[in-house]
Amino acid sequence: MPTAVQVTKTGGPEVLEAAEVDVRAPEAGELLVDVAAAGVNYIDTYQRQGIYPIDLPFVLGLEGAGTVVEAAPGTGFEAGDRVAWQGSLGSYAARKIVPAEIAVKVPEGVSLETAAATMLQGMTAHYLVASTFEVKPGHDVLVHAAAGGVGLLLVQLAKARGARVIGTVSTEEKEKLAREAGADEVIRYDRDDFAKLTRELTGGDGVDVVYDGVGKDTVDGSLASLKIRGLLALFGASSGPVPPIDPQRLNSGGSLYLTRPTSAHYTRSREEIDWRSKELFDAVQAGDLTIRIGGKYPLADARQAHEDLQARRTTGKLLLIP
Repeated sequence: MPTAVQVTKTGGPEVLEAAEVDVRAPEAGELLVDVAAAGVNYIDTYQRQGIYPIDLPFVLGLEGAGTVVEAAPGTGFEAGDRVAWQGSLGSYAARKIVPAEIAVKVPEGVSLETAAATMLQGMTAHYLVASTFEVKPGHDVLVHAAAGGVGLLLVQLAKARGARVIGTVSTEEKEKLAREAGADEVIRYDRDDFAKLTRELTGGDGVDVVYDGVGKDTVDGSLASLKIRGLLALFGASSGPVPPIDPQRLNSGGSLYLTRPTSAHYTRSREEIDWRSKELFDAVQAGDLTIRIGGKYPLADARQAHEDLQARRTTGKLLLIP
């Protein structure tokens, strides 16, 4: 059985190789973890393609959950602890070393698969609504790909904060999922002008914030959907990289704000990691946040998971199971 998914050359999903990879013992500040599930994320595809360069060869994957096999002294963890993490390369594996400083304990009542599906996309959704733009009652929010992994979480978290949420989706099935997550309005951006409809739905004003993980295909409409002094949080580029934007467009659009946030800058301290993960797990335990796992693949089928993700055939979160 393969123990990891390795990249020895950059390219399409076909470069993913199931391989036997040795794992060393944990050193100071580290945990050795048996991985129960690894999360599949769009950033993995960027790393696989070399858009985000990493020295070759490397084991893919930034997120997962599992059980501690061995913990270095002084980490605050011990063998048998259930833990989850995001931001640790090499998570597409049966066993891996995890820095204790980014690991969080998984509370009782939350499965390891749910925990793995919560971390990277959940932390992303949390920082977007709580920090990048602090959503409050009365705000109008536009969420692109509202039935995707981050999208479904953004809809739920923004609604919980009292916002009116408009979601965009590309199929009837995804429209149903977005509405079930709490979206007040859903626009089929595969057939309608979402910027025009967003303006109509907001009485011509536009929305306070757009959460855009799609990128190239939506960025122009996203800017056109904002109210005066609105903010575009461009947190991904599933349709491709966004071309350079002339700052004058922000001026003429209404003194708009544009940011390109990334998770690492919103999880810089132990306190921030604990705050975000606790709020997410508390909401899951209370039944206030639904984590939709859209697909589970054996570790050796990582190529298929990437193909499905990039073809937009999926909803919710994809997991690899060692």
